Amino acid sequence: MHIRRLDEITVNQIAAGEVVERPASVIKELIENALDAGATRIEISTATGGKTYMSVSDNGHGMTGEDLQLAISRHCTSKMENGLNAIASLGFRGEALPSIGSVAKLSMISRQHNGTDGARIDVEGGTVSGPKPSAGNPGTRVEVRDLFYATPARLKFMKSERAESTAINDVVRRIAMAAPAVSFSLSGTERRILDFPKCSADSAGRKKRIAQVLGQEFTDNCIELNVERDGISITGLISLPSYHRGNAAHQYAYVNGRPIKDRQILGALRGAYSDMLVRDRFPVVVLFIDIDPALVDVNVHPAKADVRFRDPGLVRGLIVSGIRHALAQEGVRASTSAASAMSGAFKPGFSAPPHSPHNPESQQSWNKPVEPDLTESSTPFVNSFHEGQQSHMPDMPPIVRDLAETPPRSTDAAAQRVSSQFPLGAARAQIHDTYIVSQTEKSVVIVDQHAAHERLVFESLKKALSERVMPSQMLLVPDIIDLNADESEALLAMSGELERFGLLVESFGPGAVAVRGTPAILGDTDTHNLVRDLAGDILESGQSDGTLRLKDMIEKVASTMACHGSVRAGRRMRNEEMNALLRQMEATPGSSTCNHGRPTFIELQLADMEKLFGRR
Repeated sequence: MHIRRLDEITVNQIAAGEVVERPASVIKELIENALDAGATRIEISTATGGKTYMSVSDNGHGMTGEDLQLAISRHCTSKMENGLNAIASLGFRGEALPSIGSVAKLSMISRQHNGTDGARIDVEGGTVSGPKPSAGNPGTRVEVRDLFYATPARLKFMKSERAESTAINDVVRRIAMAAPAVSFSLSGTERRILDFPKCSADSAGRKKRIAQVLGQEFTDNCIELNVERDGISITGLISLPSYHRGNAAHQYAYVNGRPIKDRQILGALRGAYSDMLVRDRFPVVVLFIDIDPALVDVNVHPAKADVRFRDPGLVRGLIVSGIRHALAQEGVRASTSAASAMSGAFKPGFSAPPHSPHNPESQQSWNKPVEPDLTESSTPFVNSFHEGQQSHMPDMPPIVRDLAETPPRSTDAAAQRVSSQFPLGAARAQIHDTYIVSQTEKSVVIVDQHAAHERLVFESLKKALSERVMPSQMLLVPDIIDLNADESEALLAMSGELERFGLLVESFGPGAVAVRGTPAILGDTDTHNLVRDLAGDILESGQSDGTLRLKDMIEKVASTMACHGSVRAGRRMRNEEMNALLRQMEATPGSSTCNHGRPTFIELQLADMEKLFGRR
């Protein structure tokens, strides 16, 4: 067998297998080229999901005929002025256009803004025709027809027209969020699918563009993020914990304007929202990471969707701490989606579906009339605080008991003052021994007393755990765990930090560790799996991930303890207790959701109520 040199067309087709996976990959590469060329308007057109036709037109700098000739040649680019160590442009490899031309029919027409004549070049299955003079508007227009016609094996793996169209749609939306100063339009065979007008380049313009792409509901339920440390800046919008989705498809991350899909960033988002979301629910997040190009490697994969940070721990820590700080600073705030669902439930003719969360008992009980109970015990909010104080106080949870020792606010005038002074207002009633109804100046708030107090107890436990070394449960006989040499070394390097969480490990010869104690709060735990998981996390993702796993396990136990130590649903509360709970919620970060991610309260605006009753 002799070694031979592959011809240029075959080389380009091999490269196309990495760069051009589907029509959406072509659109991505062409849009990035347009942005690098300084375009402020980009128009995309497709037919049959991009299988038979795609075009991208821009008003960028444009090219001469000589530039076009070089553009369709491999490894020819204008974007490597600073080398691979500091890549500031979106494209840089010089592989996209020749790769596309080797597997499809490619046409390019371009004209510079100060030029009178344009030029055209055609590439069909790797065969070049041109360049030649051609009329055209300033900028560049690229047309791609019959993708993969030259490689029939790849053509068989194309998905349905609908699936390919959806992928193109996602690419355009994803890129558009990072370029608010550029207008984007996407048209199908018969209609315009997307149209994002140009916005300003500042933070207000970026928020407006995000609203164009993700919808106004997201921007109504988000918090602005703006943190900076050691030359790394992270900005963007993060959703309230009570506003979430069923998958991670609505989590967007950008590094220096480049859309990326990074596993460590997704892990950081999980860590930041770890005790605020229901299991298998995901926050909606748009993060823009600006970093010195020399501190990040974008030359990891031909598709340029993966990056490597020089200090991944710093980036992860900044994301987690930044998000948690932003959520804490926001205070108590309910999502508008919950209020919308509540308003819908009040409309005439509404009936909750059998398995709806609005109907935990049964469909029959939804419309079952409730007989009013007018006994004194059914209206604790009008009882005097001092009456029977001793009999009530022992049953009160400590957090509520402390705050309840305040003068009573039982008069309407006093309640009115509280309503205007505090975000969650003044407690007016307790219904079904489960929900607190509170009145603010412009809304009605309904609080789930158990969920709310569960969060308060959980935060109190977390604070106690963070302020002291965790106690260890000593093992009568140390557990000897075999690891590979790298895992053992990584774990032992973190032994001091792990000891702070109650896990005591020491060396036991080459590739093995001895566990002398485990965190007491974990109780009877599987030591072998715990240590192996920790070692794997530390070795794969850095030291911080290993301690985060242990911390997460401890916080899950604290969450369970908080659940069992909180005010239960079905417990009657006095007015002073209810108001104390509201005040503590206002002072506690993350209190808009319980530690299982369920909302602790829903706020219905007075204006919405007036609409329901036809008053406006």
